[in-house]
Amino acid sequence: MDPVLIGELLAALMFFGVIGFLLLGFPVAFTLAGTSLLFGSLGLAFGVFDPSNFGSLPNRYIGFMTNEVLVAVPLFIFMGVMLERSQIAEQLLLTMGKLFGNMRGGLGFSVVLVGAMLAASTGVVGATVVTMGLISLPAMLRAGYDPKLATGVICASGTLGQIVPPSTVLIFMGDMLSGINSQVQMAKGNFAPTPVSVGDLFAGALLPGILLIVLYLLFVLFKAVTDPESCPATPVPAEEKKHLLREVFVALVPPLLLILAVLGSILGGIATPTEAASVGAVGAMILAAMRWRLSFGVLQQTVISTATITSMVFIILLGASVFSVVFRMMGGDNLVHEFLSNLPGGKLAAVAVVMVIMFFLGFILDTFEIIFIVIPITAPVLLALDVDPVWLGVMVGVNLQTSFLTPPFGFALFYLRGVAPAELPTSAIYKGILPFVMLQIVAIAILFAFPELVTWLPRLIAS
Repeated sequence: MDPVLIGELLAALMFFGVIGFLLLGFPVAFTLAGTSLLFGSLGLAFGVFDPSNFGSLPNRYIGFMTNEVLVAVPLFIFMGVMLERSQIAEQLLLTMGKLFGNMRGGLGFSVVLVGAMLAASTGVVGATVVTMGLISLPAMLRAGYDPKLATGVICASGTLGQIVPPSTVLIFMGDMLSGINSQVQMAKGNFAPTPVSVGDLFAGALLPGILLIVLYLLFVLFKAVTDPESCPATPVPAEEKKHLLREVFVALVPPLLLILAVLGSILGGIATPTEAASVGAVGAMILAAMRWRLSFGVLQQTVISTATITSMVFIILLGASVFSVVFRMMGGDNLVHEFLSNLPGGKLAAVAVVMVIMFFLGFILDTFEIIFIVIPITAPVLLALDVDPVWLGVMVGVNLQTSFLTPPFGFALFYLRGVAPAELPTSAIYKGILPFVMLQIVAIAILFAFPELVTWLPRLIAS
């Protein structure tokens, strides 16, 4: 048999083997590395893989550890966890609930808006969903909200951290797409390609993020008009109204200023994402101290949580590097290139197929696992077909957000199920999220039809 064919066959089997082992419950990082070593050994036996290729791994790992852009990841995680641990997020939810309480659907509006703010300050989906589930779900159920609407709003708003900058997902994708785009452009003879930065992805994701927030708010408004019993008003007592404006100012303005300072400095070119992330981390500590919530215990918990989340992400990245080396050296990238480039319909069809694959992988894999496995395999082909890297990165982010919500395996649903009251049926969570999944699909369709929604702002800033 042709050695090239054997290599491509082994590469394809390795991809499905990784998914199979993950479904069996094996740890992600060890599955990626272990399965790759197993198939690398098979490739060696068949003469289609040279183990000397592993020699590139140490330099790659050193590159990850010394990459200044990736330093922003633990800093943004620290910022988000600090805002959560210091109960600033809780105060935001309670205050916004009072502000919109006199309106039908007011609690729903407040959850969407606070979810957007938490997304812009944390970028950690699990933390946001759990925080809002613990605080707002009991309040919404007590107010007489339809459990399906309440759980749907919380899950959908909590996943905005996937796409609303500064998202840790976008940081990793920006770094990966930057390197891949440079390689692709040089291979095409363009030795001075336009660089792709994390800031470009943040700028590109801003309008799609706002689009999703608006769609969620319109749906809550639609429910308030057509089915007022599902989202009743929660009038604020007269004695609480006296100090409401002051409460709103105290709870809303400081975190909003911090978010604007972080995002504004990145989009305005004043600071790099890493520099802005350090400002955000220090700013979150200052906000906690101003509210007398900064203690050694809170700081210790925040540091431990940040280290845990960061270590989890980077160990997956290390395992994915082993997978990438074996997959590419056995000819898997050629297999993917032939498949995607020969699809009828050109580059849009190729993007659509990749999106569908990622969507279904989102049922069983975490976001970081998907981007570390799929992006290095598919992005070179798509960028070679002249797909805009910023548009591609944002589309992937929105798509993965959708997979986070989709039953039966949506991770956001499990996060909420873990903190929801025992008497709330799981079926209510599954049914409640379906309208928001449809809204996500509508958003993806809009971005497909109007890519300028993604590319306009980065080009405006660049000019």
